Amino acid sequence: MIKRRVLLIIDMQKGSFTKKTPRFDTDGVVARINKIANTFRASKDAVIYIQHDGTEYGEFLKNTEEWELLDELQIDVTDKVIDKYANDAFYKSMLHSTLQNLGVDQIFITGCATDFCVESTIQAALTRDYCITVVADAHTTGERPNLTAKQVIEHYNWVWQNMIPTRGKIEVKNCEEIITTSQH
Repeated sequence: MIKRRVLLIIDMQKGSFTKKTPRFDTDGVVARINKIANTFRASKDAVIYIQHDGTEYGEFLKNTEEWELLDELQIDVTDKVIDKYANDAFYKSMLHSTLQNLGVDQIFITGCATDFCVESTIQAALTRDYCITVVADAHTTGERPNLTAKQVIEHYNWVWQNMIPTRGKIEVKNCEEIITTSQH
């Protein structure tokens, strides 16, 4: 079986990026996500947008403005979109079966929020033996009671770099490093 890479873009939705919920370096994160997504498409690797569907809880209702992906994202007709229903993008979603059908063994992870949905999805991917690369400068979060958003991001990048993987592996690399490696 041919092994493939996939880029996951988690919860980059309008409802997560409001004046009440500012995120760290939103413009930079979106620009880097667009750049790496274009690199993946050029390599014929899959790009999957994960959208939180919180209908059960009365938020992020499907087909509402808060549910929509950010306008600044450069979405291609070849990209896939998968709904998620909890912090973990694998939970009761089509993600795992989609990755299996695509023959994916390596997941690159970006998105929002670092300390919730990104973290939960990474943990779930590890227990499913995927090789994971977290794009260090392409995930974001907001300020927290005892930590700045930048500190949260730095902390989780450190945690992920020091995790014990299962049969897969986990790496943390910045966008430019991934793009440069992809072009060789």
